[in-house]
Amino acid sequence: MHFPYLPWNAPAEDRDRVAVRDDRVELTYAELDDWTRAVAAQFADHGVGPGRVVAIMLPNRVELLVAMLATWRLGGAATPVNPVFTESEAAYQISDSGAALVVNLGADAPTGGRPSIAVNDLAYGGSGPDPVELSGDELALVIYTSGSTGRPKGVLLDHTHAEAMSSTMAQHFRLTADDHCMLILPLFHVNAIMVSALAIWRSRGQLSVVGHFSAGRFFDHLKRLRPTYFSAVPAIYAMLTALPEDVRPDTSSLRFVVCGAAPVSQELLQRSQERFGFVMVEGYGLTEGTCASACNPIDGVRKLGTVGPALPGQTIGIMSSNGELLPAGERGEVVVAGPTVMRGYLNRPDATAETIRDGWLHTGDVGILDEDGYLRIVDRVKDMIIRGGENIYPKEIETVLASLDGVLEAAVVGRPDPVFGEVPVAYVSLYPGSALSTDALLEHCRRHLMRAKVPEHLEILDALPKNPVGKIDKPGLRRALQHA
Repeated sequence: MHFPYLPWNAPAEDRDRVAVRDDRVELTYAELDDWTRAVAAQFADHGVGPGRVVAIMLPNRVELLVAMLATWRLGGAATPVNPVFTESEAAYQISDSGAALVVNLGADAPTGGRPSIAVNDLAYGGSGPDPVELSGDELALVIYTSGSTGRPKGVLLDHTHAEAMSSTMAQHFRLTADDHCMLILPLFHVNAIMVSALAIWRSRGQLSVVGHFSAGRFFDHLKRLRPTYFSAVPAIYAMLTALPEDVRPDTSSLRFVVCGAAPVSQELLQRSQERFGFVMVEGYGLTEGTCASACNPIDGVRKLGTVGPALPGQTIGIMSSNGELLPAGERGEVVVAGPTVMRGYLNRPDATAETIRDGWLHTGDVGILDEDGYLRIVDRVKDMIIRGGENIYPKEIETVLASLDGVLEAAVVGRPDPVFGEVPVAYVSLYPGSALSTDALLEHCRRHLMRAKVPEHLEILDALPKNPVGKIDKPGLRRALQHA
């Protein structure tokens, strides 16, 4: 099957066009193909082939994409690992995915006990294998999303999913070879892979990878690169609009910008558009839906406060608790159907069956469709905290806290934050006689959790509040924080 998003499928007339760059290297489509070929030969020597998984634990840089493409060239699947994960977090994903090989920064970087290649040791130059003939149902990505059970789950995405999503994004944004995406979101998220990388490559445009977002340097990158679009999360727009009033950058190269991954206020959208002249389109989706299921149009009606209508080929419904689809204006759970719905969760048939029922992907979000089919997200069924676009499930933090001797109960909820949207806050009760301190509990979290998951505040209580049926009263804890 022919997949236009693969650089080696670029026609001869486009092979000399710039495909990707970062602050160290710039590659044409031909050069990207050559490098991918060399790394594929290196991976093959480590046993990578059809059905094998390669874990890639790197910050945003061209080599992350090269490693992903080299894996696909051999018929394998890639699992991008958050580069700031602790040893235990990384080892869990590497082990759970069954990775045959790890690509990392070398030295003391986590390997999960698997063979590894340091990024600076990746092959460059020389011959390599021709790409295997990929079919649509071959696994392309295993993207991990935090689970309500406290353990992250691997979302299985085939090349059919990547084809459907990248083509949808390219068509929705009307991408051409003249477009240029500035990638600022982390490449271990499906958003960056689909919206920024694969959508632009299938259009034969160029991709500029920015290593780390900095509000102070953001517009310097914009001025230097002159991209036509970028995709960001609300926290980034909040930081940009918080810059001094005398910061008035030239944004004329931008056709549009995308906002997604977390709920955003109408006020922030309005403020960003008015200050910087952005044509902002807000979208919505889940990793389990290969990124996006709804998005406002670039041209046409953009409704602030909504995430737009369903994207072509997908269907969005609002479902009642008894499984009935509700009419426009009614509030219920957002469900999605279409070619972008994941294959399932890796080795978790029960979780898959719970999430995908009768062809519908159950998002766990509460929303309303208006008469024009525009979706408004109004609440979340699940307890998930979204910190600057990073999905954080309280149960994972609670599990870490509860693993410490002396902890009786732990509850984690989201506290509103003006920049990140939400941050995690923890409440803990201790066994009688326990001498654990707040500092000791937080240090335990820092050892086992990435920084974004470490509670911003932790409070030790004599007892956690309970509702009438004896469950921890998380809604009460959230209300107290909102009025604090």
